[in-house]
Amino acid sequence: MKRFIEGRDRNQQILLPEQLDDYVTDCNPVRVVDVFVDELDLVQMGFAIMPAATGRPGYHPSMLLKIYIYGYLNRLQSSRRLQREAQRNVELMWLTGHLKPDFKTIANFRKDNGAAITSVCRQFMSKEKGLNLHRYWSSNCQQCALKTNCTPSPQRRVTRWEHEAVLEQMQQRLEQTPDAMRIRRRTVEHPFGTIKSWMGATHFLTRTKARVSTEMSLHVLAYNMKRMMNILGVASLLKAVSA
Repeated sequence: MKRFIEGRDRNQQILLPEQLDDYVTDCNPVRVVDVFVDELDLVQMGFAIMPAATGRPGYHPSMLLKIYIYGYLNRLQSSRRLQREAQRNVELMWLTGHLKPDFKTIANFRKDNGAAITSVCRQFMSKEKGLNLHRYWSSNCQQCALKTNCTPSPQRRVTRWEHEAVLEQMQQRLEQTPDAMRIRRRTVEHPFGTIKSWMGATHFLTRTKARVSTEMSLHVLAYNMKRMMNILGVASLLKAVSA
């Protein structure tokens, strides 16, 4: 077949790259997942990272968290599908260091670390790193007649972002535009519609409110991460996360 692009012979010997890193480009989204998880304080988030003194060593929570974030970024929510991808997907091999946990280990991680995974989602949305915060307090609080109605502390402390005035101006514009919330209700359909499209014509894979909340947090985290990569680009987001 001369008029078509031809592939290589399956029996032909080839020299693959010496490093697995050569298969993952610098702008690959999997690098954002890797840097983001490595920057997290997993102990503060609530993950149990102290290994057992006896028995077979377990997998580090950071590796399993990377698998789940990668999976939800690529519409792979099932623990069985993630197990298969870890065995054949080059990006997951790079992300996990060639580790191949079974589906039960992957599923138990999501089941047992619901609150911690929710904290990871919240951390990505409300990260204070890079913000210049100013804190104010006064020594005149003790003489104020309304102190008991204000704070039980010796003085009231106020924290303001250096660009807090921008937020206040935005709030004033919102109050002067009564239809703004109606417009926002229409715009918010985009994230929910996108997440629903990613899930497909299916349902949540877990049961009970707490576990479904964990699964939803992973969906929201994947959406926010992909949205930021589309807006800022992978290179800029990598610098912002690792700053």
